[in-house]
Amino acid sequence: MAGEIPDLVAEARTGTGKGAARQARRNGMVPGIVYGGGADPLAIQIPFNVLLKRLKQGRFLSTLFNLQVEGQDDVRVICRGVQRDVVKDLPTHVDFMRLRRTSRVNLFIPVEFVNEQAAPGIKKGGVLTVVRAEVELRVTAGDIPEKITVDLTGLNIGDVVTISSVTLPEGARPTIDRDFVIANIAAPSGLARGGDDAEEAEAVEGEAEEAAAEE
Repeated sequence: MAGEIPDLVAEARTGTGKGAARQARRNGMVPGIVYGGGADPLAIQIPFNVLLKRLKQGRFLSTLFNLQVEGQDDVRVICRGVQRDVVKDLPTHVDFMRLRRTSRVNLFIPVEFVNEQAAPGIKKGGVLTVVRAEVELRVTAGDIPEKITVDLTGLNIGDVVTISSVTLPEGARPTIDRDFVIANIAAPSGLARGGDDAEEAEAVEGEAEEAAAEE
């Protein structure tokens, strides 16, 4: 099932070059260009406040957008660069690349956890510790999964969910080669842990720290 692709509304920009770009900025717009996909480059401009809000939301360079420009067909694009003012660190130009439905792209896909009530570890007071609420996958632009699902059925305290134990959507694969941790069932706070349990907990915590460092 394809996930919802956010719309990004832009305007066609008349004129090219530094003069036209400066005029766009004076009008409260950020100039940009759309290229690739077997079509001619298209000069665009996006309202400064709209672009800044998107940038602050994060993952801008790995989000697939449905670009809407009046007078043009909607097209799927991914950002390939944002130029910023060296002093103010604000966007001054943005580049987008058109994607065909068969194009492969890296995107962050949210993780959904189901069947907590069927996890013995949680019934015993264990806590679901989510290491990655989303996972970066390489997917096909025309078949983007809405989410990946982790079934917690049968998991006990100390059990770990890694990417290899999750059924990924057809055609999708993780961008990280190793078998990284997505979540684990941690012991209740204050519960004494014996030798093996303590070693296992330390291993999980180390994996979680390593994963966090990569983000």
